[in-house]
Amino acid sequence: MLLSGKDKLERMRDGRVIYIGSERVDDVTTHPAFRAGAQTVAGLYDLKANPAQRELFTFEEDGELFSLYWLRCRTRDDLRRRMRAMKAIADATYGLIGRSPDQVAGLVTGLAMNPSALETLHAGFGKNLLNYYDFARRNDLYLSFAVTPASGRRSLDLFPGQQRDDPNLQVVAEDDTGVTVAGMKMLATGATFADEILIGNLTPIDEKLKSEAITAALPLNAPGVSLWARQPYAVHAAQEADYPLSFRFDETDCVLVCDNVKIPWERVFLHNHAVMSRAIYIQTPANCYQNHQSNIRFWSKMGLIVGLASRICQANGVDKIPAVRETLGRLASLEAILGGMIHGQIEAYEEWPVGFATPNRRFMYAMLNWCQEHHTEIIDMLRTLLGGYPLLMPASLDVMHDATLRDRFERWWATPATPALDRYKLYKLAWDLVGSEFAGRHMLYEKFYAGNSIVVRNQSDREAPWEHFHATVDRLLDGIETPT
Repeated sequence: MLLSGKDKLERMRDGRVIYIGSERVDDVTTHPAFRAGAQTVAGLYDLKANPAQRELFTFEEDGELFSLYWLRCRTRDDLRRRMRAMKAIADATYGLIGRSPDQVAGLVTGLAMNPSALETLHAGFGKNLLNYYDFARRNDLYLSFAVTPASGRRSLDLFPGQQRDDPNLQVVAEDDTGVTVAGMKMLATGATFADEILIGNLTPIDEKLKSEAITAALPLNAPGVSLWARQPYAVHAAQEADYPLSFRFDETDCVLVCDNVKIPWERVFLHNHAVMSRAIYIQTPANCYQNHQSNIRFWSKMGLIVGLASRICQANGVDKIPAVRETLGRLASLEAILGGMIHGQIEAYEEWPVGFATPNRRFMYAMLNWCQEHHTEIIDMLRTLLGGYPLLMPASLDVMHDATLRDRFERWWATPATPALDRYKLYKLAWDLVGSEFAGRHMLYEKFYAGNSIVVRNQSDREAPWEHFHATVDRLLDGIETPT
């Protein structure tokens, strides 16, 4: 089943509990903080449900059509098809929606490519995962996830005399019908608009904390589930032209709070295995499929940044200066590097697990690290090209509602090359990418969505062919003649 945007909006009115501070939000599709974001998500569903786009966005299996990001690839051509679909989705949101519907779908799809990793831990859990994978793709679900402990604690070791209630999401009871969980988990990005949420652990946890080692899926309107949202940026974006990105592309970030939530056993995929609660994502293609999507999304975002940088230089009248062209050329080369790295992940794909195809893990993690290291520098280059022009713009486009102010604005804020209104829209767009709260959130997101940089580099360390590297050095050393 392929959901339409209208159907997706209706699903968002399912009785989920969301708080902005003490305010309870009853309908995200009409609330000023979320309605434009909800429309953005609905637009993605309309995009891929368009019959003219079926070849790009869907695949057929056993006579049924599914969204292409649920495809368990078996060939290089499958990977290419899946990449093209994800690139089109990322392009539709300019790479600004990190948890688009294809993101966590990639994680579940990767798990479903090696369910034995779950089955060997507990009989029936691998089958549970496969059944859920089938359920999610048949219902065209938009999934979010919360996989990091909110307290930041990784072990039971406390400082002398330190005591505290444990807020981390954990199993507090179980019976023949399922488990009951209580506590909080971060960071449920996109959960405001999603259908269901996956809970798990992408960060290591102490074996003593086995009660937190629960991987399961639950509907976001399940009794006892609530989402505590950070300050939504769209609230302060009364009209789109003033904050064009905040207005449409705030996917929101929430803390997941569970108050004795019952999860039936058929929705549990791992239980009481602390080390394996993270390892399952590495022993299956889950982490790779998910972050391959993140790589593609960053590529789309880079395209926006490069195009915006060039337009800003044109509007500023500096686009012919050699030093400026050099900076623009560098930005363009960085965008090309991203494209080459993504295609390289597919060209050098791995036949892993047996019978399936996975993007090259080493290349994927290298790009993940590259994006994390370079995003701040890239945005700073854009900020330098932009200069102080956004600060010269009126506070809002309300000046257009007053005939006298409008006349002066259109005459004095224009340049020979660019009308005043076009300059306003351009500089406001740039500011929302480099200087607003929305921009600040994206700086944090690009640094930490895949984990701390140490974690990301450790993944590259794990995947590196050290024996090959050592053999290269040893071969050279063996060839050096020494005195006898």
